[in-house]
Amino acid sequence: MTVAVVGAGPAGTRAAEVLVQAGLRPVVIDEAPDNGGRIYQRPPAGFRRSDGDLYGTEAHKAQALHRRFDQLRGAIDLRASTLVWDVRPQQLLTLRDGRSETIGFEQAILCTGAMDRVIPLPGWTLPGVYTLGGAQVALKTQGCAIGQAVAFLGTGPLLWLVAYQYAKAGARVAAVLDTTDFATKAWRTGGLLRGGRTFLNGLRYVGWLRWRGVRIVEGVVPEAIEGDGEVTGLRYRTRHGTHHIACDAVGIGWGLKPETQLADLAGVSFAFDPVQRGWLPVRNEAGRTDIRGIYLAGDGVRIGGADVAELAGARVAWAVVEDRGLPVDHAAVARLDRALQRQAKFRQALDRAFPYPHRLAAGMADDTILCRCEAITAGAMRAAATAEVNRTKALTRIGMGRCQGRVCGPAAAEVLAAALGCPVEQVGRLRGQPPVKPIPMRTAAAG
Repeated sequence: MTVAVVGAGPAGTRAAEVLVQAGLRPVVIDEAPDNGGRIYQRPPAGFRRSDGDLYGTEAHKAQALHRRFDQLRGAIDLRASTLVWDVRPQQLLTLRDGRSETIGFEQAILCTGAMDRVIPLPGWTLPGVYTLGGAQVALKTQGCAIGQAVAFLGTGPLLWLVAYQYAKAGARVAAVLDTTDFATKAWRTGGLLRGGRTFLNGLRYVGWLRWRGVRIVEGVVPEAIEGDGEVTGLRYRTRHGTHHIACDAVGIGWGLKPETQLADLAGVSFAFDPVQRGWLPVRNEAGRTDIRGIYLAGDGVRIGGADVAELAGARVAWAVVEDRGLPVDHAAVARLDRALQRQAKFRQALDRAFPYPHRLAAGMADDTILCRCEAITAGAMRAAATAEVNRTKALTRIGMGRCQGRVCGPAAAEVLAAALGCPVEQVGRLRGQPPVKPIPMRTAAAG
């Protein structure tokens, strides 16, 4: 039986590279038409923006990843534009162009990536409100901005990167509003210096935006996205009072969260991470889990960024090679382990420099729509609060919509924990259910 790699981003590409070097022909599956993941997403044919415009200072990394994947095409079984919607023992259930297929595997490396972590606030369901990742995808794949005057709200490196990319592309950035104050970030400067060029690039983005005269405010408390049928502005609070920004689009995001649904369906154990304030799948340093044949790498396990994902993808592939009884390049493995250890210290500092503002999520107003799929308010969540998040889910339908709790889950857990007066880890985590994304009824029935 074969080795399957789910995801062709930085982690999946490097995993496939090592597997091919070891003489294997892996099946590589990705929802996108090509490799690169979200960070190095390839534009459609005929796209006129250069790699330098698309990827900025990371253009050389994107080009290297794309080039290596192109070299691998003849040595892998590529299933592009394909959704893996369920994992069963030694089976991946997939959907492509309306057709379902079951792919058998002996080992599966899940490189499922990440998505934006969102804190709902009044007006966040208005047309013109996007996640930071969604705003970035529009720029990369369609060459367009999400609005004429865009405000960016949230915290974390992606906030500054997307704002920089928009301004660099010629879009008008109305403001960058960071919920983390300057003192919190400055306190972690020593640890952030371990990031080397990555940290310096971040400083460059901030400095460039300030030089261009973009309005930047740190330590904000967002109050509402305003508009009647469409976005007209954003209201926020600082220690100096309440302020208003005129804009016609807003990009929001409070860091990233791993896409863990497939790992959950595979039966992998989870553990609560107090820094990221979420439940993450458990695996060892090589990427092995407690489920035989299931391996994990990249941001789908823990947020580390593209560089860490490439290292982790290669490392987990060597674990698969070893488990198949094939020769292992132990020197290469040792180099990967050392590099991952160095990166881990930087990522820890980064997590603490841009903390998830859980109090903001826990204290949202009762009339704020918490689950947009099912139109459940924070007040309805509090009124139905029980000791466990899945019981509350059954009573309210929160997390039962199209996103399967991907968007509302982290904030819902904070609301519930605050209502019960307990630590957030005590309310548990939303259990995954297949299909991980909407599929035709005939496909689910056949599966």
